[in-house]
Amino acid sequence: MILVTGAAGVLGQAVIKRLSKDGVAVAAVDFQATIPTAGQSLSIGGVDLADSRACSRMMQALAAHGAHALHGLVNIAGGFVWEKIADGSWQSWERMYRINVQSAHHAIVHALPMLRVDHGAVVNIGAASAARADGGMGPYTASKSALARLTESLAAEEAMYGVRVNAILPSIIDTPQNRADMPDGDFSKWVSPAEIAEVVAFLISPSASGVTGASISVLGRVV
Repeated sequence: MILVTGAAGVLGQAVIKRLSKDGVAVAAVDFQATIPTAGQSLSIGGVDLADSRACSRMMQALAAHGAHALHGLVNIAGGFVWEKIADGSWQSWERMYRINVQSAHHAIVHALPMLRVDHGAVVNIGAASAARADGGMGPYTASKSALARLTESLAAEEAMYGVRVNAILPSIIDTPQNRADMPDGDFSKWVSPAEIAEVVAFLISPSASGVTGASISVLGRVV
């Protein structure tokens, strides 16, 4: 079974759809109570991944469903804010850290025992923009930079257990929300959720058995 967080979002739905094509059992998790069907075999809604106790209950639900090992964990759950430092607040930095780093950390910690059983793989969704923050991007890119360091450290720690850990760094993802927020953008250059889902499927698969600790840019036509 593969656990996908942020499953109700556009990217989460694309990843579930792609993984399900391979006949893989997928558990869909999201903060939203209702998760649209995209081919998952189990939906667990209303989960605050930044709450360790909620993550523990999530893993208990998986066990109750008969899952005792995980082949993969895909951390898509996250959020975004554009806010200038002079006009913003420290609370935005804390919120981005909670949504983008703490949620992934808790999901990983609680999933690791089951990932080790199946020598599974973790895929974190980072951001290409984390390499250098532009104006208004401080809180978001700081949290995604922290996620990159978490990915690298976890890969080194889990190598002895056969658990691989990688991150995908997208450019602008072509979603309805991003189109609404950036109506003057060139949508044809943005990376599609389906393109990212293909890379997720590769990193989860045995074909990527030699890949760990990597941060892979998936930019579409944005250069």
